[in-house]
Amino acid sequence: MTKESHHVVPNKDGGWDVKRGGGERSIKHHELKADAVGHARDISRNQKSELVIHNKNGRISNADSHGNDPYPPKDKR
Repeated sequence: MTKESHHVVPNKDGGWDVKRGGGERSIKHHELKADAVGHARDISRNQKSELVIHNKNGRISNADSHGNDPYPPKDKR
């Protein structure tokens, strides 16, 4: 079973889009990356999905798991 994901990706016309993993259309468009990340994080937490944040060049810069992580950290600080 694949886990649902949400992505913050650069828009070719400027700004940033929040998209569902594998989706063609944007859920929401933001001018600032920070606004897009905040919105995507809220959605990801609510839906217990993966959050994947991309750089301007499209490469993944960061990822967060907001659900039941199958590989939780072993370090319990």
